[in-house]
Amino acid sequence: MSDGGIRDARKNWEQRKVAPALKRGGERRERFTTSSGIESEREYDPTDLDGFDYLRDLGFAGEYPFTRGVQPTMYRGRLWTMRQYAGFGDAEESNRRYRYLFEHGQTGLSVAFDLPTQMGRDADHLLARGEVGRVGVSICAIHDMEMLLNQLPLDKISTSMTINATASILLALYLVAAERRGVGWDKLNGTIQNDVLKEYVARGTYIYPPRGSMRIITDIFAFAAREVPNWNTISISGYHIREAGSTAAQELAFTLADGIAYVEAALKAGLKVDAFASRLSFFFNVHNSFFEEIAKFRVARRLWARIMKERFGAADERSMMMRFHAQTAGSTLTAQQVDNNVVRVTLQALAAVLGGAQSLHTNARDEALALPTEQSALLALRTQQIIAHESDVADTADPLGGSYYLESLTRQLEGKVLEYLGKIDDLGGAVAAIERGYMQREIQSAAYIYQREIESRQRIIVGLNQFTASEPPPADILRVNPAIEQKQCARLGRLRTERNAASARAALARVEAAARGDDNLMPPIIDAVRNWATLGEISDAMRRVFGEYQPINVV
Repeated sequence: MSDGGIRDARKNWEQRKVAPALKRGGERRERFTTSSGIESEREYDPTDLDGFDYLRDLGFAGEYPFTRGVQPTMYRGRLWTMRQYAGFGDAEESNRRYRYLFEHGQTGLSVAFDLPTQMGRDADHLLARGEVGRVGVSICAIHDMEMLLNQLPLDKISTSMTINATASILLALYLVAAERRGVGWDKLNGTIQNDVLKEYVARGTYIYPPRGSMRIITDIFAFAAREVPNWNTISISGYHIREAGSTAAQELAFTLADGIAYVEAALKAGLKVDAFASRLSFFFNVHNSFFEEIAKFRVARRLWARIMKERFGAADERSMMMRFHAQTAGSTLTAQQVDNNVVRVTLQALAAVLGGAQSLHTNARDEALALPTEQSALLALRTQQIIAHESDVADTADPLGGSYYLESLTRQLEGKVLEYLGKIDDLGGAVAAIERGYMQREIQSAAYIYQREIESRQRIIVGLNQFTASEPPPADILRVNPAIEQKQCARLGRLRTERNAASARAALARVEAAARGDDNLMPPIIDAVRNWATLGEISDAMRRVFGEYQPINVV
């Protein structure tokens, strides 16, 4: 049937079927929209895809523009990496949790660090008091990293580290720990998040101003391309942008804008695009709008492929492939009726799989209250395993591809993302847009609208603003022992006493000298780690050169 025939048939259907139904009872809402403001029509048919070109817009899995996935066989060849983001207390406590999860089928390590570690402060620093080991593991020096990785096969596992401002130091600690175990750096697989731009926009664990941070990041790119060839040197993160309250379109647009800025900085530093681009990776949120999230991942791959090919002249297909980790949305979890979170996480995880994620973390049911217990973390892992092995959704690449609704939604979301990218380019790029507060204001506005919808019950959150019940809070939540802070500080004091103080000082002076000059920062940072310099001391050496970032007021 021609498009004209379909339009006539739809008009007839609306008159014969829809109009009487609306007259009898109407619909639940006047408008149905996604988080990005895209209106969901009553139904979709081929006329909603005018101009759609199968090979140009969709194509085949494993081929440019990778809309359907980055591998030709997708999960038929290998399932996504199942990571459970974990870390709390000291290295010894976290290592026990890691080994527990690996024993139960986890296939990749994902390390959470406490706030002092993220902010470049040692456990005994005044500003670290009360925060040591609270939201992640405390890592101060090489002895901590060795304990964290104890009994884990570094040459066989993939390790993701959620660390940004101090990513260079944590990577150095990981490399030296592997070196001391006799594992070659060319055998190591993993990712450092290393995405500082989104910290200024959405999260706040920055240290240095943007220009100094970009210098450190490009030094990591150059060093790892030579020395750690299988390591992903950055995970450009939309996750925290979404957690701060953005829409799906904003999450994707601002993440891609940051990615463009990192590529531009690397090219300006003299690197060739095909020498580093294949080691760039991404990290996205999986929120509640099921189909919009699937569309978001497909748009992300398609746009990044075109950006790398058309804007940056990448010739290697691997430079155009967007590989990404996904994590279910912590901001959607409720402290009320925590078992409901299991259902939310399952739907979000399914969207990530249908959207073609390369690795996935599923949040635990009790994370709105505390770090997960062993039991709740295991249930979150089992959620992934059931999707992988019992649902059959991993048996074909992009199983929803070709859906009139999904392809229309993908196209409309792509248009919104391109509109944002155009605005950011007009402002001078991501760094300039951040410095002017543009992204921050857009996220704040979206977060306000979302919260207002919840409070007015335009948006229903089960157990929170409707279908509520009176219940006592769960009793079996994880509580970090406050004695861990004293234990970590004592261990740090012993390290300072036992090390060669002169060698540590000399190594730190070399870090500072490299920061003042043009030498790559990674070799002196690694040398400082080998000489038992602490994370806080190395961070301070660079603070003396780059200074500390002072956030702007966004109104």
